[in-house]
Amino acid sequence: MTQRQAEEIAYKWHYPGEYSFYDMEADEEDLEEFLDADQRGDDYYVVEKNDQLIGFFNFHQKQNGKVEIGLGMKPECTGKGRGLDFLRAGLELAIKTYCPSAVTLSVAAFNKRAIRLYQKAGFVVVGTFIQNTNGGSYDFVSMEWNPRE
Repeated sequence: MTQRQAEEIAYKWHYPGEYSFYDMEADEEDLEEFLDADQRGDDYYVVEKNDQLIGFFNFHQKQNGKVEIGLGMKPECTGKGRGLDFLRAGLELAIKTYCPSAVTLSVAAFNKRAIRLYQKAGFVVVGTFIQNTNGGSYDFVSMEWNPRE
């Protein structure tokens, strides 16, 4: 991910309604990290179609052989039935790049649409937790996917 791409995502991607929770500008700490090339490192990848930025993935390799994945789709691309193919592309990249024993992710508990998508892809719920972010405390769901199943 280039700096220009990070800035486009951070400042131009605005989600409607309750999904505005995922706007990069909603949390100053997350925004600062996202915009800092040193903190992003080589763990952020963009997805483009016809030279248009449509999404991104980030990967964080854990000590236990697992990889934590983060992702985002351009707001105009969400809710159109493209999420499963998008997610599978990211999982393929994670497998090729990291050979993980499992892939984990966390999602806000209110985001039922994303949770259904992750379950459709084979993720299972492994726990819940409360996270301080975006100026408050929110319930999150931890999920895991085993690439060998």
